[in-house]
Amino acid sequence: MKKIILSLIVIINISSFKSVSQDLKIGYTNVEYILTFLPETKQVQSEVSAYGTQLQNQLQSKITDFQSKADVFQKSAATMTDLIRADKQEELQNLQASIQKFQAEAQTSIAQREADLFKPLFEKISNAINVVSERENFTHVFSAGVPGVDVLLYAKPTDDISNLVLAELGIDPPSPNN
Repeated sequence: MKKIILSLIVIINISSFKSVSQDLKIGYTNVEYILTFLPETKQVQSEVSAYGTQLQNQLQSKITDFQSKADVFQKSAATMTDLIRADKQEELQNLQASIQKFQAEAQTSIAQREADLFKPLFEKISNAINVVSERENFTHVFSAGVPGVDVLLYAKPTDDISNLVLAELGIDPPSPNN
């Protein structure tokens, strides 16, 4: 009797799995790939680059100032009193610490600026993925194409919806042989 009940449970589970699997439609896309086709991407990259250049110029100015003061210190250190020499050394150490702090803050600032500028583009792509997924009846869409962040380990190329998303965004996808 237990074997019959267990057999019935297994049959019911298998048949319900078949019904669920028939309703699944899984696709994947590569957001980075789509991003390369958005016209706004070049503008964002240009703005980030310009911001980075501006910060690099400020950093270079600080380094030049430090080098100039260090040269003056080296040339006249022998003629300075101990008190003045110690004061100038402390000033140089403070300038060097300021340069290191500025460098770290600049890197963080550039990363934040890049994230802020790309956020609307990622939202635009996400909205298009949602529209395509609903229109094409996908139940799940995975991310692919970002090494180390892939959520997809294997899929058939026919399940890639990236070109459908590009079309939804009004961009002509490249031909398959590109």
